[in-house]
Amino acid sequence: MSQHRKPLLLASRRRFIQRSALTVGGLAAGGVLGPRLFSIASAASARPQLPLGVASGDVASDGAVVWSKTDRPARMILEYATTEGFQNPSRIVGPAALSPGDYTARMVLRGLPAGQDIFYRVQFQDLGDLTTLSEPVSGHFRTAPAGLRDIRFVWSGDTAGQGWGINEAWGGMKIYRAMHDLSPDFFIHSGDTIYADGPIQAEVALDDGSVWHNLTTEEKSKVAETIEEFRGNYAYNMLDTHVREFNSQVPSIMQWDDHETVNNWYPGEILEDDRYTEKNVSLLAARARQAFLEYNPVRFHPDDRERIYRAVHYGPLLDVFVIDMRSYRAANSANRQESASAETTFLGSEQIRWLKQQLLASRATWKVIASDMPVGLVVRDGDSAFENLANGDGPALGRELEIADLLRFIKHNDVQNVVWLTADVHYTAAHYYDPANAQFSDFTPFWEFVSGPLNAGTFGPNDLDNTFGPQVVYQKAPEAGKANLPPSAGMQFFGQVTIDAASGAMRVSLHDLEGVELFSQMLEPVV
Repeated sequence: MSQHRKPLLLASRRRFIQRSALTVGGLAAGGVLGPRLFSIASAASARPQLPLGVASGDVASDGAVVWSKTDRPARMILEYATTEGFQNPSRIVGPAALSPGDYTARMVLRGLPAGQDIFYRVQFQDLGDLTTLSEPVSGHFRTAPAGLRDIRFVWSGDTAGQGWGINEAWGGMKIYRAMHDLSPDFFIHSGDTIYADGPIQAEVALDDGSVWHNLTTEEKSKVAETIEEFRGNYAYNMLDTHVREFNSQVPSIMQWDDHETVNNWYPGEILEDDRYTEKNVSLLAARARQAFLEYNPVRFHPDDRERIYRAVHYGPLLDVFVIDMRSYRAANSANRQESASAETTFLGSEQIRWLKQQLLASRATWKVIASDMPVGLVVRDGDSAFENLANGDGPALGRELEIADLLRFIKHNDVQNVVWLTADVHYTAAHYYDPANAQFSDFTPFWEFVSGPLNAGTFGPNDLDNTFGPQVVYQKAPEAGKANLPPSAGMQFFGQVTIDAASGAMRVSLHDLEGVELFSQMLEPVV
């Protein structure tokens, strides 16, 4: 296998320059930031502030989305160049960041050369005083290749869940540093990007008698119901130094699942939860979706700005299909219906049709389905309903019928080299789906790799459902009787994928909190 490119200017990528940003490092662990996270910075300087740094995402061969946030009405200005020294930079005057969007702004860069390192810096021009500019904040991404090139990317999910927030005394969200040090081309966040339903308290007592200290904010002190509270959940995560540095140097592909709104939600649900004054989940989800799209560098669909499922084409070796298992599902139920109906909807007919078309049209060697939930792990919603499509051993029933139809389509149309990457269950695993061991067998064998959490409680392992014949090739999860282990227990996980340009082979590895490799699997492409 040919060697992946050397980490790009690794020393400089470890430097995170944000001179005028809101300082959180000086706060003691457990310190509290006020209801508007950025009022301190605004009062301290006449210049616009960039308290959350910069980020890029949905990178393509000719460009990417660049995102940032300021603290007042201001216009986003971006300079970019192909060298870190910014020789011969290009300058773009971008959109205004205004109150209705919580002073977030983004630009979609186009017309860039393929396979090129792009260095950029963002400033904001105060709309109240056009002579006043913020300090620039720098970032980097690399455009997707037009031809063959080694590829490396990472994926995981579940950030700031179960009350485990930013513990600066422990070192913050250290797993983001471990991923950054691998110098990946991009990152797939597989969902649960925030825990809107999980308040962060200043202190959490640990089983060994010690105390976990969280940085806290007003927006994270209760469950999110208002748009301001949902926004505050995203802002909270970006208060972490490692997250901000990672965002500035590694482009992301952001996906959502349930905790961006509320645990195990489905459209039309009415909550029975005393923590909420707003019980209408469809209304909460609309606010949650707005905040997700405002605070992440997502490339909007031209005909539907609220759509989250999308394709990211990354050269001749890789296509990534980001699916949405949350927005179109029917109510969680016993999930045992014998025929497909409105009650068994999971991805929904329109998304399934789109995914089939994308898979059929793809000419990339590898087709990665970025899924927010695993295919064959049982996830329950209470005693009698199921949150996931898997409903226990037996033939394909309920929501499984939709996936059975998709898997059958992949086989009958000879779509090769499909790999599923996912998170959600808060442990890491490698699963091989074998029709010879399945109750529904009309599909081509495939691999599914699970990772997470990033900075949340560790759980599992979950029960396997034999409908599609999954076999556990590897897993690492808490011992029996252990649950919701804190990040300090060390069981936080991410996955890495490398694709060799010369052979087309894919190597998938699972890593721990410190980046140590736990397991790897080599996959040879079918040509």
